Order: sequence, then C-alpha cells, then structure tokens
Amino acid sequence: MRTMWFAGGFHWVVVKGQQAPPSEAAILTLAPHSSYFDAIAVTMTMSSIVMKAESRNIPIWGTLIKYIRPVFVSRSDQDSRRKTVEEIRRRAQSNGKWPQIMIFPEGTCTNRTCLITFKPGAFIPGVPVQPVVLRYPNKLDTITWTWQGPGALKILWLTLCQFHNRVEIEFLPVYSPSDEEKKDPALYASNVRRVMAEALGVSVTDYTYDDCQLALAEGQLRLPADTCLLEFARLVRGLGLKPETLEKDLDKYSNRAQTQGGRRVGLPEFAEYLGVPVSDTLQDLFSLFDESGDGTADPREYVVALSVVCRPARTLDTIQLAFRMYGSQDGCVDEGALSSILKTALGVAELTVTDLFRAIDEEETGRITFADFRRFAEAFPDFAEDYLYPDQTRPESCPQTPPAPAPNGFCADFSPENSGIGRKPFRKKLD
Repeated sequence: MRTMWFAGGFHWVVVKGQQAPPSEAAILTLAPHSSYFDAIAVTMTMSSIVMKAESRNIPIWGTLIKYIRPVFVSRSDQDSRRKTVEEIRRRAQSNGKWPQIMIFPEGTCTNRTCLITFKPGAFIPGVPVQPVVLRYPNKLDTITWTWQGPGALKILWLTLCQFHNRVEIEFLPVYSPSDEEKKDPALYASNVRRVMAEALGVSVTDYTYDDCQLALAEGQLRLPADTCLLEFARLVRGLGLKPETLEKDLDKYSNRAQTQGGRRVGLPEFAEYLGVPVSDTLQDLFSLFDESGDGTADPREYVVALSVVCRPARTLDTIQLAFRMYGSQDGCVDEGALSSILKTALGVAELTVTDLFRAIDEEETGRITFADFRRFAEAFPDFAEDYLYPDQTRPESCPQTPPAPAPNGFCADFSPENSGIGRKPFRKKLD
C-alpha cells in the first residue's frame, strides 16, 4: 500500500505527534473526511475501520480491506447500525486485544472548509479516543471528492497528473471523557470535534450527512436555497428526536392534527403534542411555524415538514398526507390550503401557487383532490420548476441563477458562512 501511494505522488507522509497504543486509546477519530485518499492514514496506522458493507465487493480493494478486519455497516439498515455500535464497543473494551479502530465520525466526505456534526458511534463506548487530523496542503486541490463535482476517476487522474502530493497526519493528545461525556455521547462527540476544529483552524457546523441527503434529495419538490427545513431538521435532532425513527409515527401525528381541524396551539400544547418538555430548542422550533408572531402554530405544518425530512424523495407521499389533514370531508382543498401545504413542504415564507392551482383545477371548481394533484404531477414531472421555482422561492436580494457550488461541490447550505455560527437562530419562515 505504501508503494502504491508513492507511485501516486505521495512521496512522503508528514506525521506530527505520536500514535497512542491500543491500550491507551482503542479508537482513533479522523477528520476531516474528504476523499478516498484518506485511506493513507489507515494504511499508515494499520487500524481497523468502519466502512460501507458494499465496499467488501469491490474487486482487489475489498480483499485488501478485509486484512485490517473492518467493521461493516449498512446505512439503510437500522439493525446494522445497532450491531455496528455493539461491535465497536466490544472491540474498544478489549484492553488492547484488538487493533485500534479508525473512525471517520463525520460519516461522509466534505470539502474540509468546516467540520460537520460527528456521529456518536465512536463515542458511545465512553472510552478514551485519540483525535487525528488530516491535511492536504497542496496549492491545487485534486483530492476532494464530495457529493457534487469531479467523480472518483477524474479525481484520481488529476491527482496522478501532479508531480507531488502533500499530506499531513497529526495525532492530537488522547482525549479522556468526563463522567458527563460518558453518559452523553453527543456531548462527547461535540467536544472532541471542537478540539479537532481548533487544531485545523476551521469552523464547525451543526449540519449532518442526513441534511445533505435532504438538500440534494431527488424529488419533484427540490428544496430551494433559502429553505428553513435544514434548520428544522437540526432543531428536531436537538430535541432528542430522530427523523429517521419518526417516520413510523407520521400517521399518528397527522391523525391528531387532523382531529384539531386547523386549530392553532400555543407552546405548552405544542410541547405536549411532541411529547417533549418546553426548552429553548423547542421555542426555536415553534418559532418557525409562528408566522404571525401571536404565539400560536398549526400542528399540521409540523407534520408536513417532518414528513419531508423523514422521506425527502417521496414527494407524493408527503402531499397525500397533507391533503388528508387539510382537506374537507370530500378530500378537497382550495388554493389557500395548497399554498400552505407547499410553503411548508419547501420551507419558504412566500410562494405563489395560483398558476399551479389553475392548471390542476381544469374544471374551475375552486377545489382539487389529491387524485387531481397526482394525475397532474405524473403528467408534468417538472411542474415545480415550471410553476413554483423560477422566482418565488428566492429572496429578492439573491441572484436569479442558482448559487455556485462550493469547491468540489459540498452543499452550499453547509458552508461555514451559512452554518448559523455567530448568528441568532432562524426565526419564522417569514425571516
């Protein structure tokens, strides 16, 4: 492996600090994770890694990876995640009998401009970890491989075209968790991330891998740049609720909202509806739906927003759920209800749906059913771009063309300038 890196232009690897033995730190947390070239750190330390189960089937590479005894995980299988955490805990508590486990706690590749939220898997065992930071101080960045931008083969070709590629691995001091951090893996992860961000000289952002999935989800209602649903998802997680596990409760939430018939509720009743105590985080979440500023919110809007976050690519499922809550006994909604549904589903303050409503309401009854909407959406798959996106979903101060992606394309919403650091929390969709 070292010979392969040398042939790829990584002639020498600068190592700072000292790697702790497995008996002192069973887990190495490495960030930022930005490329498959990060495997350099794995081969230099000969650590086990946590990696996608699909990787074991890659010819040659999959066979080589098995020699370092990795922990395989499937992102789509909830039970696989639980088993992965149990395996990490078992190895971490083996008193050095197993090789160290190197974990990329961000869970996805970023462009190294900031550290996104760390996943808690490496910190659940509550054992000391050694933070490891990675740098590629090349003048020309051919390393970064993210959601948008150059593909894997182009990145490889451009990197091979460079005469020399620089890489630095720095081992930071072992971080021993406090009693409070052992009880709260999220706090432990956040504090380790802060130490690593300071060593790298970059910012942190509370956005996650799941937020990038939400922002880039392939659906008929692609989220606009100024959506507040990323903030909504962050606040939901801040309440201790996990969107990925709330999907099964959507029907329960929608039935309760439907029985209220559009009655707006105050903060205490909203807290009871969610089953959480009143807190500053809940107040910020509540404010997203308190558009009029009178201290009330419509629970139906929360359900629609939650549906989008739980299943971002399943547009019609969210719209059908909304029609059931907003519709009358015959299942019909008027233009005002459709406007409320789509504004909430897109997470924007202003949205003109008159042209869309008229196009669906061919008989000019002033009311449409979900069957009408679905029939129109199937006939015109790009209806959102034609009727909703061109002008309405961008603030007047924004350019009319989509913002240019960050270097190698990590979502524009995830850049440090837009992460919310140093600003007041988002307030209302009207803000």
